[in-house]
Order: sequence, then C-alpha cells, then structure tokens
Amino acid sequence: MLQGKIENGLAVFKGIPFAAPPVGELRWKAPQPAEKWDGRKQVTEFTSSSYQPRDPPAGKSEDCLYLNVWTPAKSQTEKLPVMVWIYGGGFSFGTTADPITPGINLAQKGVVVVSIAYRVGQLGFMAHPDLSAESPNNVSGNYGLLDQIAGLKWVQNNIEAFGGDPDKVTIFGESAGGISVSILCASPLAKGLFHGAISQSGGSFGPTRATTYPGENMKTLQQAEAAGVSYAQSAGAVSLAELRALDADSLPMGMGMGGAWPIIDGYVLSDDQYTLYEKGNYNDVPVLIGYNSDEGLSFTRERSPEEFKANAQKRYGKFADTLLSVYPVSENSIPKTARDLTRDAAFGWHTWTWANLQSRTGDAKVYFYYFDQYPNSQENSPTDDHGSPHGQNIVYVFETLNEQNPDVTPSDIKLSETMSTYWTNFAKHGDPNGEGVPEWPAFSFANPQVMYLKTSPHVGPVPSESALKVLDNYFKWRFTEEGKAWAN
Repeated sequence: MLQGKIENGLAVFKGIPFAAPPVGELRWKAPQPAEKWDGRKQVTEFTSSSYQPRDPPAGKSEDCLYLNVWTPAKSQTEKLPVMVWIYGGGFSFGTTADPITPGINLAQKGVVVVSIAYRVGQLGFMAHPDLSAESPNNVSGNYGLLDQIAGLKWVQNNIEAFGGDPDKVTIFGESAGGISVSILCASPLAKGLFHGAISQSGGSFGPTRATTYPGENMKTLQQAEAAGVSYAQSAGAVSLAELRALDADSLPMGMGMGGAWPIIDGYVLSDDQYTLYEKGNYNDVPVLIGYNSDEGLSFTRERSPEEFKANAQKRYGKFADTLLSVYPVSENSIPKTARDLTRDAAFGWHTWTWANLQSRTGDAKVYFYYFDQYPNSQENSPTDDHGSPHGQNIVYVFETLNEQNPDVTPSDIKLSETMSTYWTNFAKHGDPNGEGVPEWPAFSFANPQVMYLKTSPHVGPVPSESALKVLDNYFKWRFTEEGKAWAN
C-alpha cells in the first residue's frame, strides 16, 4: 500500500521505489527489483536525485531510483492515458524534483503523469571491460537507460492501480531526456513498454566518434570501455572492488561529462539509429518531435568568428568550407546564421532525419515542430538576432511560466496552453489535434510540413532545409568507411 496526498484535486505520490538502491555491489549494475514492504508506505515528498555535480532541490544520493505519480483518476477503473517524463541534463545531472516540471498541470487535462529518475554521470554510464566481463550480457555502461526501462516496466505492472492505462503510455523528455526517448524508440528492450513518444530537442541519429561533439556523442562499447579504464586510473583504483568502495564524492571530475553518455553496446542499442531506422528496425509508434529556433545560443562556445571557423575545420574536415558557406559567420560576430550550424548538428538534423526515416520506413504518424517563441528585442541591440534557446520550451509544456515575470506576455500564456493541449491530445489519441488548437498536419517525406510554435502557431516548411541538406551530406559521409576512419 502507498499513502500519497491530495494536491489541487489530484492524488499525488512522490518517491515510489521502482528498483533497489544501486549502491555498494550494485553500483554499475543493471537495476534490481525493489524490496517489498509491509503495510502502508508514506510517499509524499520527492526523494534524493541521482548523484551529480549540482545540488538538486531534494538533495542527491546514489540511492535514487524512485518515481512520482500525479493522477486525476477517482478510481482504479478509469484507464486514463499515461505520460512518463524523462528529465534532461546532458546525462550528467537532472532531477524529477525540478520546480518547473511538476505533473500537476498536465494531469489536470485528463492524463496520469509519471516522472522517473535514472542514474547520471559516470555512475549511470561508465563502461569498463571488467564490468562487461561480470555482466550476463557481456556489456557495460547504459545503466541510466536500463533504469528508464525499469521505470517503464513498473508503469506497465502498476499504473492501473492509479487509474492509468498501461496500453496507452507516452514517453516524453527534453535534451538528454529527448535523446533517451529517441534511444528507447530504437531499443528492443523497450518494445511494448510505450505507445507514443515525444522528443523535445532530442534525437540521436549520429555516428559514433572517438572524440565526440554535439550530435556525434555516441561511442562504441570498445571505445567506451577504453575511456572507462582511463577513468578508473584517474580515480587511483586498480580493481572494481576499489572503485566501488570509493565514496561518490571521491570519484574524479565531479561526476562530469567524461564518459557520461549512452553508447552503442549491442544490447540496449544494437547499432546506430540511422542504420536501424533505414532497416525499419525500431519501435514504430507515433512520435511528436522538434527543437528550438536558437539552440545554438546555448551551445556555441566560440568567442570569435576565427575560432568558430577553426573549430568547424576541426570537426567537419573537408565539409567545413561548404557548411560555413550555408551557415555563415559575420566579419566581427557569430550571428544566428552560424549558430544554426551548432543547432542543426546537435538537434535539427537529428529531428529532420528521424522524421524522414520514420515517415518512409514506418506506419505510425510523425508530427514535427519548431519552437520559435522569443523575447522582443530592440533593433540593433545585442539580442536582436536571438531566438528560442535550449530548454525554453519546457515551462510552456508544463504550464509553469512565471506569470509574475514582466517578460511573460499574454501570448506566452496562450502558447503554453496550446502546447500542453497538443501534448496531452497526443498522449490520448496519438495525434496532437483537437478542439481549440490550430490544425497540425502529420509530416511525411513527400509533404514535409512543420508546426511553428510561436505567438501565432502555424504550419511552415522545414527550417533551414537547404542548409540541412548540406549538413546531411556530411553525416552520410560519416557513415561510410572513409568517414568512420577519418573520425576515429
């Protein structure tokens, strides 16, 4: 039995264990079943988040595999659609306790909302040959993804008790959460665990690379194991026993980005997603996918046009000059035209490729969006060419805009209502359309229509499509033997 509480007319349960604490000998192992309990368990407060460099609202701990449920159901027989949120954070941080992602507003639109935790950083994704050797599947890494799958299995087994329908589950996430959604759509281990998918600034269709870049983040198991050996050496550990005995605070790099990313392990993910989707080898469910207009604003680190061009040469090699001609820098600045190369390499190309491949090789519908709501700027101001940065769309989906903020306009509130309606309609019907929102056509390879989510939502063409086609030439080359050899 679980004892939750009532919030705004919803039944809310926070801190439900869905797997055993991954501590001690269970560090760097697949999630194990949660211990049973007798009587009534109080689940009214968020539990600690996965260990990470930041300090999340409810604290952090290796004992972190808990989930939360918001349900409007009045009985267990209602069978409401279920939305399962997967947080972002570059696979190095993130929390279900984020104040901008409570499930309360979405649940009030007639869905059950679940948020699941997963391990991040090296604790969630470190591979190592000795870890692979002790695994029954001869793999390591991807523990964070296995946590997500364990959470989805919990939903299948238990959500009816909360008035949810285990046959109508939609996963949704942003950034690393959106990339997780993308990977789950390609993983045989997740087959049948969900029936719709929403990826916000996600997608993971790039090739593997020894030295990773945004959009080319994936490594092979062998590459990741080599990185894990280096990591263990940097920790001063000569055995797994020593590494597991170290306190989380003693692990190097503050559990930062190094080695903290999903990999192609042959188990959770059998191949790169581009290849899998070309073959039609994926979980063919309806998807709603998209990205923000100025993602590059959040990820372009270069300080001068010269540095930007030099880094483009380093990453793109013989394709750099052509890419810089369609994503040009200015003489003295790095304008949005150039930042869009960063945007498209990390998010735009992956979303566009996902939409094209699934619409060609699958049966389920694809809905493509472009979020372009940004603050009004004065002409010739430093922010005059700024669009919507990474992560901005989250508060619109969860309807957690701060209405007291003077920068929040009535059009923001209206767009937020529209987006949350689209998202919950999709969870209910596999289609975002419904009463009171503009018609959103499905995307197809032959008719590539995109919903522009902004002050006046409307349908338009694929953003920067001609430039994307140039970038597509680079990525297609990277999948060739020559391209693989060049990058590795």
